[in-house]
Amino acid sequence: MMALLVRPLWLFLGVVSSGLGLAGTVLPLLPTTPFALLAAFCFSRSSESLKNWIETRPGIAPVLADWREGGAIRRSVKLMALLSMLASALIAWLAGVPVWALATQAGVMTCAAAFILSRPTRRRHSTTKPTPYAPEGRLMP
Repeated sequence: MMALLVRPLWLFLGVVSSGLGLAGTVLPLLPTTPFALLAAFCFSRSSESLKNWIETRPGIAPVLADWREGGAIRRSVKLMALLSMLASALIAWLAGVPVWALATQAGVMTCAAAFILSRPTRRRHSTTKPTPYAPEGRLMP
């Protein structure tokens, strides 16, 4: 019985993660990359076709490949993430957000920034084409 519920749960979590990642492309406080990574993970346990679909999206495939090849984050992605955090903190401060909320935001963003900066930096690939995948979802040689 439990096995019948696990696959739909992974599928549901993958769809929700994809939606949050999509929303993160336009909302400054919502990150896109972690949700794309989570969606790929969830889809790998629930739907091979959705896993292949998300792993071949032009904007996401290189980021997923970088992460899988050693947990790397591109310099441009790191810079955008750090600048977005700084802009969000500045906007909150200018908006008169209470000090306790600013302190909480600063603490969370500091931890996120430390994690981002701790990851290896990946140089930009020479091509922006999606990473080729075999039908089984593994990287092709």
